[in-house]
Amino acid sequence: MSITMQPADWLSLLVHFLQLSLLTVGGAITTAPDMHRFLVQEKGWLTDPQFSASIAIAQAAPGPNVLFTGLMGWNVGLNAGGLSTAFFGLLVCLGGIIVPSSVLAYATAQWSHRNRDVRAVRGFKQGMAPLVVALLVSTGLILATASGSGWEHWPAWAITAVAAILVWRTRIHLLWLLGAGAVIGALGYV
Repeated sequence: MSITMQPADWLSLLVHFLQLSLLTVGGAITTAPDMHRFLVQEKGWLTDPQFSASIAIAQAAPGPNVLFTGLMGWNVGLNAGGLSTAFFGLLVCLGGIIVPSSVLAYATAQWSHRNRDVRAVRGFKQGMAPLVVALLVSTGLILATASGSGWEHWPAWAITAVAAILVWRTRIHLLWLLGAGAVIGALGYV
């Protein structure tokens, strides 16, 4: 895939990730559906397989899972040119998603800890839990439909459901599930 990125496009990418950074309640992965909408559907800077691979590779790698945003920027940069644009894309996306949320978390952490017994603060924290779960389910749906959303893709949906149940009900490590998914894919079942 080859794309052309103008300075305004890079600025648009940075501004989008700066905005998403302030919505990363529950982690950067909860903003993956909007990243998919922006990068794949609206702009066409990434393909569905590149988007899914960025998340899968970053989840399998050691370190914070926010690294998938850097990998998305890397892939956008590779599509736009060579290694220098890939590195620039990595900095734009990773910096854009990390800086605002880090500053906000630093600024509010001490205040919320001091006021942790205030009813409104406790209520706000409890009210955010269903929101985070819904965002994670939305992310799972985006990843599960990367190859298509028709009924002919029912094996992928079944594997997704089984993996979700295993993650929810067991302590099996995600790498085992990723490995099993890779084997099933390599054998051509999905």
